[in-house]
This record gives sequence, structure tokens and C-alpha cells, in this order.
Amino acid sequence: MLYDCRSPADRDRGIAAAVEAVKNGELVVLPTDTVYGIGADAFTPYAVKALLDAKGGRQVPPPVLIGSRHTLDGLVYSLPQAARDLVEAFWPGALTIIVAHSPSLRWDLGDSSGTVAVRMPLHPVALEVLRETGPMAVASANRTGQPAALTAEEARDQLAYSVRAYLEAGPCPDPVPSTIVDLTGEVPQVLRQGAVGLEKLRDVVPEILVNQGV
Repeated sequence: MLYDCRSPADRDRGIAAAVEAVKNGELVVLPTDTVYGIGADAFTPYAVKALLDAKGGRQVPPPVLIGSRHTLDGLVYSLPQAARDLVEAFWPGALTIIVAHSPSLRWDLGDSSGTVAVRMPLHPVALEVLRETGPMAVASANRTGQPAALTAEEARDQLAYSVRAYLEAGPCPDPVPSTIVDLTGEVPQVLRQGAVGLEKLRDVVPEILVNQGV
């Protein structure tokens, strides 16, 4: 079902429906500050599999979205200082960081070699959902090979009944992908250039490099 979160009453119903769906292992589509995402409980393996199936098959491990900076501490064994500095500067926002996750976590995001790509989005609807559900595995809300959805309605056209709740918040204001920084090595590396520019990153972490494949 699609809920128009631009209406206060529909927003409340939609967020409640989305939270319930995630806790039941079902899929939801929600707005972020980049593009719309399709999400599932990160700790429910069959829900993550359903997410990947809805997109059209298992490819790269999906990123994880969180609703609070403090949640990050529960996901990692230790956090490099560069990661803390970047999070302080750019979260919530369009920066995804790759860090080593705690080995005690019971999740199946794919062959991630013990790492996780994690982000705290700058969107009130997404944050409200995430603060109730906890970490969610989230990928762009489109079938693999199709254009990224810029509204929940566009996502519904592609994903149909594989998703339990669609949260509509209008067109994405700035559909530029997040910048991805890998912080698992000795020197931080930009794996994907996106909404947060390299100069801004280097204002915070001067030693950051750009992967040659970018």
C-alpha cells in the first residue's frame, strides 16, 4: 500500500505500517536524501534475500541505513578516528562509510568480507522509521538495470507487490548518490564520488585518497 507522507495523518499511518512490516520481515520503500530505497530488517536473512530478489538477484551486499550515530558503535568492533571525524562532519547526510563490522553480528548481507557499508540518511521520514526498526539493509528502489526511483510511485511501478508499504514524500530533491569512503585500510579511500565532494572530505580527513578505479 502507498502512503502519502506529505499528509500528517497518512504519514503517521504509513510510518506505523512500515515499522510493522520491517519487524515482520517484509519489505518497505522509503524516501532518503538521495533516491528512494527498498529496505528490510538487516538481521533477518530471509528479508534481505527478499530484498535482493525484488531487485532482481544477488549482486553486491546492500548498504545498511541507521537512524542514529550511536547505532554505529553497536555495529563495529572499533571505529577508526577518521571514520568518527567523517561521521561527525557529514551525518546525517549523503556519505556512506565502509567499516569492519563486529564479528558477533548475526546477519547475512552477502560476501562482504566482514565489512559493512553504513549511512545515516538526512530525511525525516527515513529517520523516524529507522529509529523504530533499527538497522535496515537498503538498496535503491528499482529493478536491477532500471532507472532509480525518484518517487515511491515510480518504485511501485517496478517493484509492485513485493513491497508491503510504500512511503511517498514527493520527488527526490537532489538525486545524487552518496559518496562512499572505505575506512578499512591504512588510508581512507573514496570508492564512489557523489554528493559529498572530495575537497569537503579532505577538509576533515586530509590524507584521504581516491581509488584509481573511481
